[in-house]
Amino acid sequence: MNAVPPLLDHLVLATPDLVTTVADFALRTGVTPAPGGAHPGLGTRNHLVGLGGRSYLEIIGPDPEQPEPAVPRPFGISRLTGPRTLTWAISPPDLESAIRTARARGYDPGPVRPMSRRTPDGTVLRWRLTDADHAHPSGLVPFLIDWGDSRHPTDSGLPVTPLLEVAATVPDPAQARGPLAALGTGLALTPGPIALSFTVDTPNGPVSFG
Repeated sequence: MNAVPPLLDHLVLATPDLVTTVADFALRTGVTPAPGGAHPGLGTRNHLVGLGGRSYLEIIGPDPEQPEPAVPRPFGISRLTGPRTLTWAISPPDLESAIRTARARGYDPGPVRPMSRRTPDGTVLRWRLTDADHAHPSGLVPFLIDWGDSRHPTDSGLPVTPLLEVAATVPDPAQARGPLAALGTGLALTPGPIALSFTVDTPNGPVSFG
């Protein structure tokens, strides 16, 4: 199994306190995440770190500058008591084709919906992704994303901590391997409580996050 999943677009590290989690990441790694921007209407904003190539880490949390959203914040952020790596995304060459293939192989990644984010310089990025509400409940099977004509986050000069490994534990690894294979990707899985972790190379040496 590859240490880095094929087609990886980004990892999602969610937190109830974005400022504190970004500061902790900077302290542990020696690399300060860059402000990504706000998600209008969802009550969240993010900071980003490149992982090498066209992959990145998204640190996402509540946005105090937005009013309380009318819908639940994504990734169950409002229920978190601390930072946690919750899920990940892949970017296949053709989103619709990847969805059709996955369904033919027995896994439905869900419908596609549009999203957007306003960057600090005022640019609006738009993308499409499969609805996380339909994803595998473990969070270990990725959602799919298509950036279309928007600039990819890694094209904006992000600070980089090269990704060394992504791994996970789950009570029944075989149950997750089928959906992963249906999406054309994979993840190192071992038996245990549901958990997703990753390790990055940094000026302070390898650092792991769960």
